[in-house]
Amino acid sequence: MVKKFYVGEYARSADEKMRIALPAKWRPDNEADTFLALPNPAGCITVYPPKMITRLEEKVAEVSFGDTQGQMVLARLFSKADTFSCDNKGRVKIEERLLKHAQIRSEVIFVGGGSTFNIWEPEKFKNYLEKEPQEDVTSVLKGLGL
Repeated sequence: MVKKFYVGEYARSADEKMRIALPAKWRPDNEADTFLALPNPAGCITVYPPKMITRLEEKVAEVSFGDTQGQMVLARLFSKADTFSCDNKGRVKIEERLLKHAQIRSEVIFVGGGSTFNIWEPEKFKNYLEKEPQEDVTSVLKGLGL
């Protein structure tokens, strides 16, 4: 099995049923594989692929019942989340509440994030890139050990 690394930008249009085709390189090896979609505070949808869900489950299990703040954050986050799989044409159907969160109507941009990816409304992504301060690429790469 080849590990997927999510890089690049891919523009897509939703069909009449609001299904969106994943980039071919990002599609899971098995149609039954499940993705986890979470609302990102930046205004997009962050998607955890199947291989990352197991790691996330382990981290979530570490939040004890006695950690009321942690439990509240998880309740807020997961109550707005959704899971989905690809159909046989590589399309996904994203829950309406997540589309509203990201202000997506029909056009999207998939943006790679390495181990995860984000789904943006195109104009919102453009504005996000323009308003966020440009990081010093050298220091970021150094921090990653590259």
